Amino acid sequence: MARKGKRQSNDTDPPLYRRVKEYIAERILDASWAVGTRIPSENDLTEQFSVSRMTVNRALRELTDEGLLHRIKGAGTYVAEPKPQSALLEIRNLREEIIERGHKYSCEVLIMETVMADRQTARALDLAEGSTVFHSLVLQMEDDVPVELEDRHVNPAFAPDYFMQDFTRITTFEYLDALGPMTKAERSVDAVLPDRRQQKHLRIGPREPCLLVKRRTWCGDLVVGRTSSLLPGSRYRLFGVQTYS
Repeated sequence: MARKGKRQSNDTDPPLYRRVKEYIAERILDASWAVGTRIPSENDLTEQFSVSRMTVNRALRELTDEGLLHRIKGAGTYVAEPKPQSALLEIRNLREEIIERGHKYSCEVLIMETVMADRQTARALDLAEGSTVFHSLVLQMEDDVPVELEDRHVNPAFAPDYFMQDFTRITTFEYLDALGPMTKAERSVDAVLPDRRQQKHLRIGPREPCLLVKRRTWCGDLVVGRTSSLLPGSRYRLFGVQTYS
């Protein structure tokens, strides 16, 4: 624990703001401070660590940017609810992730239709332009808060009964995964601003940045489908781990 009073530094000491930051982060990560706990004030931390308010402010600002703290003007700084996150290089079932976090999963099927593939969709699914494909638009929610707007086109050759499913009872991912193992996938991620329709579905403002995750999957040589998922940046995080030999 940091001690009051002046401390002589040397070249190996971490920056002062980092000492404050690590002190707070450790108590959050080891659950000493639970979600919703109000942490010591800037004045208290300034006195405890014998540093300037600017130093404490930087530590709190960085921890807020990293999602560990939530600052309320005039009310103080609190331990934030962890952001949901999903593996960048792994395709997982969102319902399963939400339930693992101890939260409630629900969804709303906005569109379920058979359409004629335009040039872009036909090329993505390796079909002739004008071919019949299935299209769904599903809003997935965590504790009744929208976290993903999933726009999916599916190749009928892989899932001929797709149009007949009740996707409020089983996710599109679960259904397709049960039909056959996905043997290949490609994915891209872009930062975008939502249009008005997307804002309304996700219940966000026009300047809320979102992650647009585009995926295309195969089962053997057959293209299963193409998906565009819109994730509000304030409610979701993607991460990836790479191991080096």
